[in-house]
Amino acid sequence: MSHTTPLSESSLSRRKALGFGLLGAASLTAVLTGCSTGSDTPAASAGAADFPSYYPADYSAIVDASKAEGGKLTIYSNTDQENWAPILRDFKAKYPWTQVSADNLDSDEVFQRQLSEMATGKAPADMLVSNAVQAWANYASDPSRLMAYDSPETKELPKNAVLMPNVWAMSLDPVGILYNTALLKDEPASIEALAKTVSADSATFKNKITTRDVKGAWGFTVSHAFTEGNSDAWTGLDEILPAARPETSSGTQKEKIMSGEYVAGFFISSAVGYPAQDASGGLVKFVLPTDGTVVLGRGIGITPKAPHPATAKLFLDFVLSETGQNAVAEGGLSSYRESVELTEGRHTYQEVEKVAGKDGIIQVPYEVVPDADVTSFVSKWDAQLGA
Repeated sequence: MSHTTPLSESSLSRRKALGFGLLGAASLTAVLTGCSTGSDTPAASAGAADFPSYYPADYSAIVDASKAEGGKLTIYSNTDQENWAPILRDFKAKYPWTQVSADNLDSDEVFQRQLSEMATGKAPADMLVSNAVQAWANYASDPSRLMAYDSPETKELPKNAVLMPNVWAMSLDPVGILYNTALLKDEPASIEALAKTVSADSATFKNKITTRDVKGAWGFTVSHAFTEGNSDAWTGLDEILPAARPETSSGTQKEKIMSGEYVAGFFISSAVGYPAQDASGGLVKFVLPTDGTVVLGRGIGITPKAPHPATAKLFLDFVLSETGQNAVAEGGLSSYRESVELTEGRHTYQEVEKVAGKDGIIQVPYEVVPDADVTSFVSKWDAQLGA
Protein backbone atom coordinates (compact mmCIF):
# COMPACT_ATOMS: atom_id res chain seq x y z
CA MET A 1 0.00 0.00 0.00
CA SER A 2 1.41 3.35 -0.97
CA HIS A 3 1.52 6.28 1.40
CA THR A 4 2.69 9.84 1.58
CA THR A 5 6.38 10.63 1.40
CA PRO A 6 7.63 13.03 4.11
CA LEU A 7 9.32 16.19 2.96
CA SER A 8 12.78 15.36 4.27
CA GLU A 9 14.72 12.11 4.13
CA SER A 10 16.10 12.71 7.63
CA SER A 11 12.62 12.41 9.06
CA LEU A 12 11.69 9.29 7.04
CA SER A 13 12.93 6.85 9.65
CA ARG A 14 10.64 8.39 12.25
CA ARG A 15 7.45 7.76 10.32
CA LYS A 16 5.81 4.44 11.07
CA ALA A 17 2.47 2.88 10.24
CA LEU A 18 0.02 4.46 12.61
CA GLY A 19 -3.73 4.47 13.19
CA PHE A 20 -6.58 2.77 15.02
CA GLY A 21 -10.21 2.04 14.35
CA LEU A 22 -12.62 1.52 17.23
CA LEU A 23 -15.58 3.42 18.43
CA GLY A 24 -18.63 4.92 16.75
CA ALA A 25 -20.48 7.82 18.39
CA ALA A 26 -23.74 9.68 18.06
CA SER A 27 -23.62 12.04 15.13
CA LEU A 28 -24.32 15.73 14.94
CA THR A 29 -25.60 16.69 11.48
CA ALA A 30 -25.10 20.13 10.05
CA VAL A 31 -26.51 21.12 6.68
CA LEU A 32 -24.12 23.58 5.12
CA THR A 33 -25.24 25.21 1.91
CA GLY A 34 -23.04 28.33 2.02
CA CYS A 35 -23.79 31.72 0.55
CA SER A 36 -22.60 33.05 -2.78
CA THR A 37 -20.29 36.01 -2.48
CA GLY A 38 -20.57 36.78 -6.18
CA SER A 39 -16.81 37.37 -6.24
CA ASP A 40 -15.95 34.72 -8.81
CA THR A 41 -16.88 34.43 -12.46
CA PRO A 42 -20.34 32.79 -12.58
CA ALA A 43 -19.83 29.13 -13.40
CA ALA A 44 -23.13 28.97 -15.28
CA SER A 45 -21.04 29.67 -18.38
CA ALA A 46 -17.88 27.95 -17.19
CA GLY A 47 -15.66 26.61 -19.95
CA ALA A 48 -12.04 25.66 -20.39
CA ALA A 49 -10.98 29.31 -20.15
CA ASP A 50 -12.39 29.55 -16.61
CA PHE A 51 -9.91 26.98 -15.29
CA PRO A 52 -6.11 26.86 -14.99
CA SER A 53 -4.16 25.96 -18.12
CA TYR A 54 -3.20 22.57 -16.68
CA TYR A 55 -6.85 21.46 -16.57
CA PRO A 56 -8.02 19.21 -19.44
CA ALA A 57 -9.67 20.99 -22.36
CA ASP A 58 -12.93 19.11 -21.80
CA TYR A 59 -13.20 19.90 -18.08
CA SER A 60 -16.34 21.93 -18.76
CA ALA A 61 -18.10 18.60 -19.39
CA ILE A 62 -17.82 17.89 -15.64
CA VAL A 63 -19.40 21.28 -14.96
CA ASP A 64 -22.27 20.50 -17.32
CA ALA A 65 -22.75 17.08 -15.71
CA SER A 66 -22.89 18.70 -12.27
CA LYS A 67 -25.69 20.98 -13.44
CA ALA A 68 -27.56 17.97 -14.81
CA GLU A 69 -27.18 16.28 -11.38
CA GLY A 70 -28.76 19.31 -9.72
CA GLY A 71 -25.50 20.22 -7.98
CA LYS A 72 -26.30 18.32 -4.79
CA LEU A 73 -23.46 16.90 -2.70
CA THR A 74 -23.47 14.88 0.53
CA ILE A 75 -20.29 14.63 2.60
CA TYR A 76 -19.74 12.39 5.61
CA SER A 77 -17.02 14.04 7.69
CA ASN A 78 -15.63 14.68 11.16
CA THR A 79 -15.00 18.34 10.34
CA ASP A 80 -16.72 21.13 12.26
CA GLN A 81 -19.03 23.69 10.68
CA GLU A 82 -16.65 26.57 11.42
CA ASN A 83 -13.94 24.77 9.44
CA TRP A 84 -16.27 24.08 6.52
CA ALA A 85 -17.89 27.51 6.28
CA PRO A 86 -15.34 29.38 4.10
CA ILE A 87 -14.82 26.34 1.87
CA LEU A 88 -18.54 25.93 1.16
CA ARG A 89 -18.99 29.68 0.74
CA ASP A 90 -16.30 29.92 -1.92
CA PHE A 91 -17.32 26.70 -3.64
CA LYS A 92 -20.85 27.98 -4.00
CA ALA A 93 -19.55 31.32 -5.27
CA LYS A 94 -17.75 29.49 -8.07
CA TYR A 95 -20.58 27.00 -8.74
CA PRO A 96 -23.77 28.77 -7.65
CA TRP A 97 -26.15 25.90 -8.47
CA THR A 98 -24.54 23.58 -5.90
CA GLN A 99 -25.96 22.58 -2.52
CA VAL A 100 -23.62 20.85 -0.10
CA SER A 101 -24.59 19.04 3.10
CA ALA A 102 -21.87 17.84 5.48
CA ASP A 103 -22.72 15.50 8.33
CA ASN A 104 -20.46 16.06 11.35
CA LEU A 105 -19.80 12.53 12.60
CA ASP A 106 -17.35 10.86 14.93
CA SER A 107 -14.02 10.12 13.24
CA ASP A 108 -14.66 6.39 12.93
CA GLU A 109 -18.39 6.72 12.33
CA VAL A 110 -17.71 8.31 8.94
CA PHE A 111 -16.61 4.90 7.66
CA GLN A 112 -18.88 2.72 9.77
CA ARG A 113 -21.91 4.54 8.40
CA GLN A 114 -20.67 4.41 4.81
CA LEU A 115 -19.91 0.68 4.98
CA SER A 116 -23.27 -0.06 6.60
CA GLU A 117 -25.14 1.83 3.91
CA MET A 118 -23.08 0.27 1.12
CA ALA A 119 -24.13 -3.14 2.42
CA THR A 120 -27.78 -2.21 1.94
CA GLY A 121 -27.16 -0.96 -1.58
CA LYS A 122 -28.26 2.55 -0.67
CA ALA A 123 -25.27 4.78 0.14
CA PRO A 124 -26.16 8.50 -0.11
CA ALA A 125 -22.70 9.91 0.62
CA ASP A 126 -20.74 11.35 -2.31
CA MET A 127 -17.55 12.04 -0.37
CA LEU A 128 -15.78 11.06 2.85
CA VAL A 129 -13.60 13.41 4.89
CA SER A 130 -11.80 12.30 8.06
CA ASN A 131 -8.41 12.36 9.75
CA ALA A 132 -8.94 8.98 11.45
CA VAL A 133 -5.86 7.33 9.97
CA GLN A 134 -6.51 3.64 10.57
CA ALA A 135 -10.18 3.97 9.74
CA TRP A 136 -9.22 5.46 6.37
CA ALA A 137 -6.49 2.86 5.85
CA ASN A 138 -8.87 0.00 6.62
CA TYR A 139 -11.62 1.41 4.44
CA ALA A 140 -9.40 2.22 1.47
CA SER A 141 -7.47 -1.05 1.61
CA ASP A 142 -10.22 -2.30 -0.70
CA PRO A 143 -9.80 -0.14 -3.83
CA SER A 144 -13.43 -0.75 -4.83
CA ARG A 145 -14.56 1.45 -1.94
CA LEU A 146 -13.32 4.63 -3.65
CA MET A 147 -13.94 6.17 -7.03
CA ALA A 148 -10.81 6.30 -9.16
CA TYR A 149 -10.22 9.87 -10.25
CA ASP A 150 -7.24 11.69 -11.72
CA SER A 151 -7.56 15.19 -10.29
CA PRO A 152 -5.82 17.79 -12.46
CA GLU A 153 -4.63 19.46 -9.25
CA THR A 154 -2.57 16.46 -8.11
CA LYS A 155 0.53 17.32 -10.11
CA GLU A 156 0.51 20.82 -8.62
CA LEU A 157 0.62 19.53 -5.02
CA PRO A 158 3.46 18.38 -2.76
CA LYS A 159 3.93 14.61 -2.57
CA ASN A 160 2.59 14.40 0.97
CA ALA A 161 -0.79 15.68 -0.24
CA VAL A 162 -1.59 12.23 -1.65
CA LEU A 163 -2.30 10.02 1.36
CA MET A 164 -3.38 6.85 -0.44
CA PRO A 165 -4.54 6.07 -3.97
CA ASN A 166 -7.64 8.26 -4.55
CA VAL A 167 -7.31 9.83 -1.07
CA TRP A 168 -5.93 13.37 -0.88
CA ALA A 169 -5.18 15.63 2.07
CA MET A 170 -7.75 18.39 2.39
CA SER A 171 -5.42 19.83 5.03
CA LEU A 172 -2.29 18.84 6.94
CA ASP A 173 -3.18 19.63 10.54
CA PRO A 174 -0.70 19.73 13.42
CA VAL A 175 -1.49 18.50 16.92
CA GLY A 176 -0.43 20.61 19.88
CA ILE A 177 -0.92 21.94 23.39
CA LEU A 178 -3.82 24.22 24.36
CA TYR A 179 -3.55 25.98 27.72
CA ASN A 180 -5.40 28.53 29.84
CA THR A 181 -3.15 31.59 30.08
CA ALA A 182 -4.88 32.79 33.26
CA LEU A 183 -4.05 29.55 35.06
CA LEU A 184 -0.66 28.66 33.62
CA LYS A 185 1.95 31.39 33.82
CA ASP A 186 4.72 29.87 31.72
CA GLU A 187 3.99 28.74 28.16
CA PRO A 188 4.55 24.98 27.77
CA ALA A 189 6.59 25.03 24.56
CA SER A 190 6.98 21.25 24.53
CA ILE A 191 5.61 18.08 26.11
CA GLU A 192 8.81 17.94 28.15
CA ALA A 193 8.25 21.50 29.43
CA LEU A 194 4.67 20.69 30.41
CA ALA A 195 5.90 17.57 32.19
CA LYS A 196 8.41 19.58 34.24
CA THR A 197 5.71 22.07 35.25
CA VAL A 198 3.37 19.29 36.33
CA SER A 199 6.00 17.29 38.23
CA ALA A 200 7.16 20.39 40.11
CA ASP A 201 3.71 20.71 41.74
CA SER A 202 1.94 17.41 41.21
CA ALA A 203 -0.75 18.09 43.85
CA THR A 204 -1.88 21.32 42.15
CA PHE A 205 -2.03 19.75 38.70
CA LYS A 206 -3.73 16.50 39.70
CA ASN A 207 -6.65 15.95 37.27
CA LYS A 208 -6.06 19.41 35.78
CA ILE A 209 -4.44 18.18 32.56
CA THR A 210 -6.37 16.56 29.72
CA THR A 211 -5.37 14.33 26.83
CA ARG A 212 -7.26 12.30 24.23
CA ASP A 213 -8.66 8.87 25.04
CA VAL A 214 -6.31 6.39 23.34
CA LYS A 215 -9.10 3.83 23.06
CA GLY A 216 -10.50 5.96 20.25
CA ALA A 217 -8.99 6.08 16.76
CA TRP A 218 -7.82 9.68 16.78
CA GLY A 219 -6.45 9.60 20.31
CA PHE A 220 -4.49 6.44 19.66
CA THR A 221 -3.03 7.68 16.40
CA VAL A 222 -1.65 10.98 17.67
CA SER A 223 -0.43 9.60 21.01
CA HIS A 224 1.25 6.57 19.47
CA ALA A 225 2.74 8.72 16.73
CA PHE A 226 4.40 11.00 19.28
CA THR A 227 6.02 8.09 21.12
CA GLU A 228 7.24 6.61 17.84
CA GLY A 229 8.63 9.92 16.61
CA ASN A 230 10.34 10.98 19.86
CA SER A 231 12.66 8.45 21.49
CA ASP A 232 12.45 10.33 24.82
CA ALA A 233 8.67 10.67 24.74
CA TRP A 234 7.88 8.42 27.69
CA THR A 235 10.22 10.38 29.98
CA GLY A 236 7.82 13.31 29.91
CA LEU A 237 4.62 11.29 29.52
CA ASP A 238 5.44 9.31 32.67
CA GLU A 239 5.25 12.60 34.57
CA ILE A 240 2.19 14.06 32.86
CA LEU A 241 -0.16 11.09 32.58
CA PRO A 242 -0.71 10.57 36.35
CA ALA A 243 -2.14 14.11 36.44
CA ALA A 244 -4.20 13.70 33.27
CA ARG A 245 -7.77 12.75 32.44
CA PRO A 246 -8.83 11.53 28.99
CA GLU A 247 -11.55 13.10 26.85
CA THR A 248 -13.05 11.81 23.61
CA SER A 249 -12.96 15.03 21.57
CA SER A 250 -10.84 18.13 21.14
CA GLY A 251 -14.01 20.22 21.35
CA THR A 252 -14.75 18.95 24.85
CA GLN A 253 -11.16 19.55 25.87
CA LYS A 254 -11.30 23.11 24.55
CA GLU A 255 -14.47 23.96 26.48
CA LYS A 256 -13.10 22.56 29.73
CA ILE A 257 -9.76 24.36 29.33
CA MET A 258 -11.55 27.66 28.69
CA SER A 259 -13.78 27.14 31.73
CA GLY A 260 -10.79 26.38 33.96
CA GLU A 261 -11.70 22.77 34.67
CA TYR A 262 -8.40 21.92 33.00
CA VAL A 263 -5.28 24.07 33.01
CA ALA A 264 -3.96 22.58 29.79
CA GLY A 265 -4.44 19.79 27.31
CA PHE A 266 -1.97 18.06 25.04
CA PHE A 267 -2.44 16.31 21.69
CA ILE A 268 -5.29 18.63 20.72
CA SER A 269 -6.16 19.14 17.07
CA SER A 270 -5.20 22.48 15.57
CA ALA A 271 -8.61 22.45 13.84
CA VAL A 272 -9.97 23.23 17.30
CA GLY A 273 -6.91 24.84 18.87
CA TYR A 274 -6.30 27.63 16.38
CA PRO A 275 -9.92 28.87 16.22
CA ALA A 276 -10.17 28.67 20.03
CA GLN A 277 -7.08 30.83 20.39
CA ASP A 278 -8.30 33.36 17.83
CA ALA A 279 -11.73 33.69 19.43
CA SER A 280 -10.72 33.66 23.12
CA GLY A 281 -9.26 37.15 23.42
CA GLY A 282 -6.07 35.73 24.86
CA LEU A 283 -7.69 33.37 27.39
CA VAL A 284 -6.25 30.29 25.73
CA LYS A 285 -3.20 29.74 23.55
CA PHE A 286 -2.33 26.93 21.17
CA VAL A 287 1.33 25.93 20.75
CA LEU A 288 3.17 23.35 18.67
CA PRO A 289 5.46 21.12 20.77
CA THR A 290 9.11 21.68 19.89
CA ASP A 291 9.96 18.12 20.91
CA GLY A 292 7.75 16.63 18.20
CA THR A 293 4.67 17.94 16.40
CA VAL A 294 2.38 15.25 15.02
CA VAL A 295 0.76 16.18 11.70
CA LEU A 296 -2.32 14.39 10.37
CA GLY A 297 -3.60 14.59 6.83
CA ARG A 298 -7.37 15.17 6.71
CA GLY A 299 -8.24 12.68 4.01
CA ILE A 300 -10.85 13.35 1.32
CA GLY A 301 -12.07 10.91 -1.32
CA ILE A 302 -15.08 10.16 -3.53
CA THR A 303 -17.29 7.15 -2.82
CA PRO A 304 -17.45 4.47 -5.53
CA LYS A 305 -21.13 4.94 -6.36
CA ALA A 306 -21.46 8.62 -5.53
CA PRO A 307 -24.99 9.79 -6.41
CA HIS A 308 -23.49 13.04 -7.69
CA PRO A 309 -20.06 12.10 -9.10
CA ALA A 310 -19.54 15.18 -11.25
CA THR A 311 -20.23 17.58 -8.37
CA ALA A 312 -17.95 15.49 -6.15
CA LYS A 313 -15.13 15.88 -8.69
CA LEU A 314 -15.69 19.63 -8.86
CA PHE A 315 -15.58 19.83 -5.07
CA LEU A 316 -12.43 17.74 -4.75
CA ASP A 317 -10.62 19.77 -7.40
CA PHE A 318 -11.77 22.99 -5.75
CA VAL A 319 -10.55 21.96 -2.29
CA LEU A 320 -7.13 21.08 -3.70
CA SER A 321 -6.90 24.26 -5.77
CA GLU A 322 -5.21 27.49 -4.73
CA THR A 323 -8.60 29.12 -4.07
CA GLY A 324 -9.81 26.13 -2.11
CA GLN A 325 -6.67 25.91 0.00
CA ASN A 326 -7.00 29.58 0.90
CA ALA A 327 -10.54 28.81 2.12
CA VAL A 328 -9.21 25.79 4.03
CA ALA A 329 -6.78 28.08 5.86
CA GLU A 330 -9.48 30.67 6.53
CA GLY A 331 -11.59 28.01 8.24
CA GLY A 332 -8.88 27.15 10.78
CA LEU A 333 -7.37 24.12 9.07
CA SER A 334 -3.77 24.02 7.86
CA SER A 335 -3.45 24.32 4.10
CA TYR A 336 -0.28 23.28 2.32
CA ARG A 337 0.00 24.96 -1.09
CA GLU A 338 2.97 27.32 -1.20
CA SER A 339 0.82 30.05 -2.76
CA VAL A 340 -1.57 30.29 0.21
CA GLU A 341 -1.29 33.69 1.84
CA LEU A 342 -0.22 33.45 5.48
CA THR A 343 -2.07 36.21 7.29
CA GLU A 344 -3.45 36.62 10.80
CA GLY A 345 -5.91 33.84 11.55
CA ARG A 346 -4.64 31.61 8.73
CA HIS A 347 -2.31 28.67 9.18
CA THR A 348 -0.29 26.53 6.80
CA TYR A 349 1.87 23.44 6.78
CA GLN A 350 4.81 25.65 5.89
CA GLU A 351 4.21 27.53 9.14
CA VAL A 352 4.44 24.23 11.03
CA GLU A 353 7.77 23.52 9.35
CA LYS A 354 9.11 26.87 10.52
CA VAL A 355 7.94 26.44 14.12
CA ALA A 356 8.64 22.75 14.64
CA GLY A 357 11.38 22.30 12.06
CA LYS A 358 11.16 19.76 9.24
CA ASP A 359 12.86 17.15 11.41
CA GLY A 360 10.51 17.96 14.29
CA ILE A 361 7.41 17.00 12.33
CA ILE A 362 6.00 13.54 12.96
CA GLN A 363 3.92 12.92 9.86
CA VAL A 364 1.51 10.00 10.06
CA PRO A 365 1.20 7.78 6.97
CA TYR A 366 -2.13 6.15 6.23
CA GLU A 367 -1.29 2.63 7.31
CA VAL A 368 -2.59 0.23 9.93
CA VAL A 369 -0.94 -0.56 13.25
CA PRO A 370 -1.19 -4.29 14.10
CA ASP A 371 -3.76 -5.16 16.75
CA ALA A 372 -1.11 -6.50 19.13
CA ASP A 373 0.75 -3.19 19.03
CA VAL A 374 -2.46 -1.29 19.62
CA THR A 375 -3.35 -3.41 22.66
CA SER A 376 0.13 -3.06 24.14
CA PHE A 377 0.20 0.71 23.72
CA VAL A 378 -3.31 1.31 25.10
CA SER A 379 -2.55 -0.84 28.15
CA LYS A 380 0.68 1.00 28.88
CA TRP A 381 -0.93 4.43 28.40
CA ASP A 382 -4.02 3.76 30.50
CA ALA A 383 -1.95 2.25 33.31
CA GLN A 384 -0.19 5.61 33.68
CA LEU A 385 -3.32 7.78 33.82
CA GLY A 386 -4.43 9.27 37.13
CA ALA A 387 -7.55 8.03 38.87
